[in-house]
Amino acid sequence: MRFLEQLQAAQNQNQSMLCVGLDPEPSRFPGAYKGNANKIYDFCAAIVDATADAVIAFKPQIAYFAAHRAEGQLERLMEHMRRAAPNVPIILDAKRGDIGSTAEQYAIEAFERYGADAVTLSPFMGFDSVQPYLKYHDKGAFLLCRTSNKGGDDLQNQRFASIEGQPLLYEHVAKLAQGPWNLNGQLGLVVGATYPNEIERVRSIAPTLPLLIPGVGAQGGDARATVRAGWRANAPIIVNSSRAILYASNGDDFAQAARTEALKTRDLLQQAQAV
Repeated sequence: MRFLEQLQAAQNQNQSMLCVGLDPEPSRFPGAYKGNANKIYDFCAAIVDATADAVIAFKPQIAYFAAHRAEGQLERLMEHMRRAAPNVPIILDAKRGDIGSTAEQYAIEAFERYGADAVTLSPFMGFDSVQPYLKYHDKGAFLLCRTSNKGGDDLQNQRFASIEGQPLLYEHVAKLAQGPWNLNGQLGLVVGATYPNEIERVRSIAPTLPLLIPGVGAQGGDARATVRAGWRANAPIIVNSSRAILYASNGDDFAQAARTEALKTRDLLQQAQAV
């Protein structure tokens, strides 16, 4: 099954646009797990088991594992997710952005070592930093477009004086992803929930692409505004929440609290869709 088909199937089965981001910080772990980097797998697997029927995707952030020498735990977690939630696609949040043989190795890392269904990429070295990932025809790739951080303005909100119409950089990325770069229908875009007007603008440029939208929850993005700006019947949105779900409780009930928060967020997103 191709990545976009996986997304649609998970959305229909779980009635969800919610993605749970797996950003494990041992210093924030609950109870006996607190401060213990050897418990990264156990913590994340418990979150996965508690939320698997409430999400459209899971999104492990590779830096949170690599910083603690926990790549082996990430491999185990990827295997666990495929067993426990086989119908939920996994987006590896790696934001790779190199070219040539290095990009090919990063693609092997994401799709062969970890078995991810999609990966996040930085497109700012051009198409040859994206193309190696597109050789995996059943996989997806999300290009950074209009990110949720304030510093995104430094580059993404600057105009191209040399291109007709003088589009903003993020608009140009969206146009490339919707058009000439999307060779096999594999691309999506990352657009932050903190900028709903920009989500709407990206959606107008890229009407059929899936949008990965971080920034709901701890970063303060408005879930209702996000859905209104980005959701379309023929183009899924994947609304990510990480810390608000992972650390909903610092007690032994952390997994149940994560489930409660995930269901609450999922339902809020679904209600916004119906408005």
